Formats: sequence, structure tokens, C-alpha cells
Amino acid sequence: MMKKEDLRIVFMGTPEFAVETLQALVENGYDVVAVVTQPDKPVGRHGSVLQPSAVKQYAVEHGLPVLQPERMKNPEFVEQLRAYNANLQVVVAFRMLPEVVWAMPEYGTFNVHAALLPQYRGAAPINWAVINGETETGVTTFFLDHDIDTGRIIQKKTFPIPDDADVEYVYDGLMHLGAQLCLETLDAIIAADGHPETMAQDDASLITLDTSLKPAPKIFKETCEICWTKTAKQVYDFVRGLSPVPGAWTTLVDADGKETVLKIYKARKTGKPGQGAGTISMDGKALCVSAQDELLEIVELQLSGKKRMAARDFLNGMKHIENYRVK
Repeated sequence: MMKKEDLRIVFMGTPEFAVETLQALVENGYDVVAVVTQPDKPVGRHGSVLQPSAVKQYAVEHGLPVLQPERMKNPEFVEQLRAYNANLQVVVAFRMLPEVVWAMPEYGTFNVHAALLPQYRGAAPINWAVINGETETGVTTFFLDHDIDTGRIIQKKTFPIPDDADVEYVYDGLMHLGAQLCLETLDAIIAADGHPETMAQDDASLITLDTSLKPAPKIFKETCEICWTKTAKQVYDFVRGLSPVPGAWTTLVDADGKETVLKIYKARKTGKPGQGAGTISMDGKALCVSAQDELLEIVELQLSGKKRMAARDFLNGMKHIENYRVK
């Protein structure tokens, strides 16, 4: 019968989201023999300061060996990794691994993914679940294989998405839930002597004829532009799915045609009929923009070069806002 002490774990991750799981492993007495994370990132005006990842900071504070390969296939790195003689690898919010790495441990490599696979495979599952107006998401643990996010599922946990939740709320919830699921997955691996029951992602119970797979590709600046010809509900979900980072944006156009980028962090559905997509109007003291069907109240925003503020403060510095529009 396998015991917790029999596992030698290499942990791989980079952002704050991954720290929660690494911390859970350490605090629950697992033998984390090494941590793999991204190289330090140049920051500052001239890139002269190197910023370590959140995972590296935690690892260093707790005396864990850290590896930071530029390339995962680098022979020197592969040999360094092999020298730790890990029999299991745990991955959270990291890059794609080559087979020489994920197939190395005796019990394989499992990933903690912030979605209910097979839905939302990709780099930004939390954002896309909110953008698409989902009422539920979750976390999934699965063994890595040759393709991205397609390996056999070990366990899942669901997480409700309230209608007024932004991506920060869901991120925090899944961060804690992911750490919990990782520990439960390890319990299952130990109980099964390293070989727990799993389910293929093309299993009929996961994909039905009336269910299409929704991807979660990486988000770029262009991805974040608001399309006002969509419904108010779609724009509302889009705004909260990108708030606070990276932020949904639109182009504010004044009466002379001058354009300025405007980020929108918080909006509110009004249920009131619109006046033509992109039209700006006042509803009492509320700043509103028309989507395809209804008015959407803008609650928090940021004009290019300014700080984030409440819409009412923005209006104090703007005259004749009705002469503006967004495109």
C-alpha cells in the first residue's frame, strides 16, 4: 500500500494562481523535491530589474530547489530534472510540456486546470467561462498526454458563477478550489497505488450531441475590444469576464471625431430599450451606452492616461457627453 511519504513530487507553475496549490502541498507534508517555473521577467523602464515569478518567490522562501529553464527540451534541464528522481509531477498554470518531461515520472504528470474539461481547453479558461455567460465552471485534474488539455480526467469540482461576479472573483474561487482538488487527487493516487481510475475526455457522459466544445484561447489586446452590436447581456458578460485584468475597452469618439481609448471595468444591465448601438446617453445621473437591444449602464471606467474611476466622477469632468459616441 502506497503512503504519502512514497511520493517525490516536482511542482511546475508560475503565477499567483499556482502558489495556492504549492502551498497546500508543502503545508500538508508532501515531499516537493523541486519547483520548475518561468525565468525571471525583466521589468522597469529599461528592463534592468528581474522580477521572479510568484511561484519562485514562495519556493525560495520555503527552501525549495528552483529550476527555470528557457526551453523545456534543453538536455541540461532534462538531466537536472531527472536527477531529482521524482515519481510524480504536478502542473498548475504553466507552459506546454514536451513528452520527455511529462512522461518522465513513474506515476506520470497531472495538471490542475481551471475549467470543467473537456470544455474550455486553452490558456484563458476562467475569462472565457465568464465572457460566455456560464453559470458554473470548476477545476479538473487530468494526466498530461501529447495534446493540450486532452488527457484522461482524474477528478473534477464545480464552482458556481454568480451573475454579478467578475473574473477576479472566479479566479480567487478556483485558485482555492484547485488546491483542494489537487490534495484530493493525490489521495486518490495514493489509494490506488499510483494508478487511479480515470475517464477519457471523449467519454459519452462528457460530450453529447447537443453540446459543442468551447475553447479558451489566449487573450490579446484585440480580443478585449467591445462590440456594441452584440446584446447588452453579451457586452455585460464580456466586461466582467475581462475585469479587472486585462480590461475590456472601447474607443470614445468626441463631436470632432477625436478618438480616445476607454476601458470599462464594471457595467450594469438596465433592461431599458437602446437607442442604436454605440450611442451614449444619460439615464438620470447614470452614464449609459446602447448595445444591440438595451441600454447598459457604465459604472466604473478608465480613460486613457487617467486612473480608474466611478462613472459619476468621470462625468464631472466631461461636458456634453451626449455628443460623444463609442465605436
